[in-house]
Amino acid sequence: MSRWSRKNYGRYSKARERYVRTYATICIPWVHLIAGYETMSNFMRFLTLVLIGGVMLIDGFDLNAMPLALPYLAPQLQLSPDDFGVVFSAVLVGLGVGALFVAPLGDRFGRRLLIVSACLGIAVTTFGTAFADSVAHFALWRLATGIALGACLPNVSALSAELAPPDKRSFVMSLVSAGIAIGAMSAGILAPELVRFGGWEMLFFTPAVFALFLAVSLAFCLPARTLLHDKGGAEDKSPARAPLLALISKPYIAPFALFALIYALNSVALYMLTSWLPTLLPQAGFSMAFSSRLAGLLQGGGLVFGIAISLLLDKWKPGPAILSGYGLVALALFGIGLLPSAPLEWGVLLIVAGGGITGIHMAIMALTPSLFPSHILSSAIGAGVAIARLGAIAGPMVGEWLIKSEITPAYFFLALVVPVGLCGAIALLIPGVMQSRKQS
Repeated sequence: MSRWSRKNYGRYSKARERYVRTYATICIPWVHLIAGYETMSNFMRFLTLVLIGGVMLIDGFDLNAMPLALPYLAPQLQLSPDDFGVVFSAVLVGLGVGALFVAPLGDRFGRRLLIVSACLGIAVTTFGTAFADSVAHFALWRLATGIALGACLPNVSALSAELAPPDKRSFVMSLVSAGIAIGAMSAGILAPELVRFGGWEMLFFTPAVFALFLAVSLAFCLPARTLLHDKGGAEDKSPARAPLLALISKPYIAPFALFALIYALNSVALYMLTSWLPTLLPQAGFSMAFSSRLAGLLQGGGLVFGIAISLLLDKWKPGPAILSGYGLVALALFGIGLLPSAPLEWGVLLIVAGGGITGIHMAIMALTPSLFPSHILSSAIGAGVAIARLGAIAGPMVGEWLIKSEITPAYFFLALVVPVGLCGAIALLIPGVMQSRKQS
């Protein structure tokens, strides 16, 4: 080869190397948009998990925005706060409708399409809520927001299971779900400053803008298709044509019944406790300030317990892990019922009991990838969430009946042992159901 040829060959090689390096830098991180989950880098998986955790944060913030805005908007719009019961109910109805009827479409048409569309829906409907001027308009906007949230959250949970490493799946799902509690706490902390900055409308503008940002970001980060894996068996990459019907047929009817029942009963205990705790503690002789602080600590306790139980799910057998959690909660409730009311003793025991119930609520969701294959995972989570809404409604009603019966706070907490004990009994069935699921 001549000197001229060697010189130009060297230049060509360097130019080609620069081209390949530039192409790899720009294109390879985004190849999953076409090829799918298998091509995602660890960084892109981490970024996607952070973003879908942001979707959970929007859920917690948005659900608390209306109660926080009500004291400001009712006098301004010359509306009575008593008339807003239908508004609070509308978002819960929407959540159930979206989870049951819209979320399963993610199993059929893909999670990216549904999650991005739902985030856009959350942005539009939350933004529209800020311009409502009557109870009927608020109810319609909140119903639409609930449908979008209900459609999005089961698919977000399913996607977090698919993106997580198999040996850390429960832990990652619990971290993503923790966004709900973080969003709820953020709403309470930021509400006064947001209202001072731009009025009560800012409580809706803020999550709307964030939801729009998430929609655009997720459109570029979510894979075109996900790896439809099943931790307990062979892969199944065929989407179910009727995923809701698949849940009530073999071999999924037993796992779904277990998941839906324990999730609903845990919702009874959770909402029975959180709805009436601020009322019960003053009756037991505690100050309003102590009651408010303790209610906030329960959220933090739920995060700690949820992450701890999820780690046990990854490292230990799921049945004993959840059963141990319920056993600890039951002991704490018995302690509250038997010990005299004192700030230290009751405070610690209530954080254990309330945090345990909240944490197990997060951990139950982390069980679903072990019970269902990915092609019906969104449908299973959505249907389970819809059924759990019945428990969320029943819990406060049972608590109201007990309080009207003039039961003491100590006996109220002892009554919580009933749904907790039923959940523990169902947890005994988890190993058998999971074993039959693997065999099938």
